Amino acid sequence: MTDLPHDQVRTLLAVVDEGTFDAAAAALHVTPSAVSQRVKTLEQRVGRVLVTRTKPVRPTESGQVLVRFARQLAVLERDARTDLGIATESEPARLPIAVNADSLATWFLPALTRVPRDPPVYFELHREDEAHTATLLREGQVMAAVTSSVEPVTGCTVRPLGLARYLPVASPEFAARHVSSGPPERRLAEAPVIVFDRRDELQDRFLLALVPGSRGASRLRHHVPTSEGFRDAVAAGLGWGLVPEPQAEPLLRSGALTELAPGRWMDVPLYWQQWKLDVPALALVAETVARAAAEFLYPQPPLSR
Repeated sequence: MTDLPHDQVRTLLAVVDEGTFDAAAAALHVTPSAVSQRVKTLEQRVGRVLVTRTKPVRPTESGQVLVRFARQLAVLERDARTDLGIATESEPARLPIAVNADSLATWFLPALTRVPRDPPVYFELHREDEAHTATLLREGQVMAAVTSSVEPVTGCTVRPLGLARYLPVASPEFAARHVSSGPPERRLAEAPVIVFDRRDELQDRFLLALVPGSRGASRLRHHVPTSEGFRDAVAAGLGWGLVPEPQAEPLLRSGALTELAPGRWMDVPLYWQQWKLDVPALALVAETVARAAAEFLYPQPPLSR
């Protein structure tokens, strides 16, 4: 059976995390040629290419398996040192977590402030669309993720967090100019729209639910890739969009925004996925996040078993 030398596996992880062989060498306090040789030797052992030699370096599908193993190994070693009483103060728990931008801008950061400070836990947050955060789990880049995917990633558990509610809104001036005359559903489908990025289908899904058989939102789109920027672009009258309820409500009360379809909204189910490893710090964060989500999000039916 082919063994996996830990120094080579750790080196692979450093290359992926740091992005280049030179940066990995600096982090590991070895030469770039030593890093390259370790990765090449590991690839020869497993008989597969593990990384693409691009900038930044990206793991291949086989590399993702070993990156995930390396990250899990690092966590287990740190916990073992802690249990043995030989951990140093420079070894706090570091938890990489993937989270979508809207959760990050509304409820997730307040949730993290509730995590006890002792023992110290440090977070490495990766911002990604909720439909794609599970990919970072699959690639081994993170240990946990807030995701809209109910299907567990291999080696992970999944639990429901709740429903994030989005309201279809626009500035009053925009609504008067684009939606006031004619059937509102049709006018909305023709009006300029704000989307987060090219993968954002939320506005299309809303209109398809509102007008079955429609083509979704207009092709006249502004791409605004931050949660706060998205909200501000809608309030500025560039287009309409689905804004998280906690962000929309203050602007609705002030009159800066108006609802385009009162009584209609889009609920996005959110789940917490994490490694199955027995990691005390990760378990503590998971429970804290779940309790906070129960306060901030709408209730969601439990998963069927």
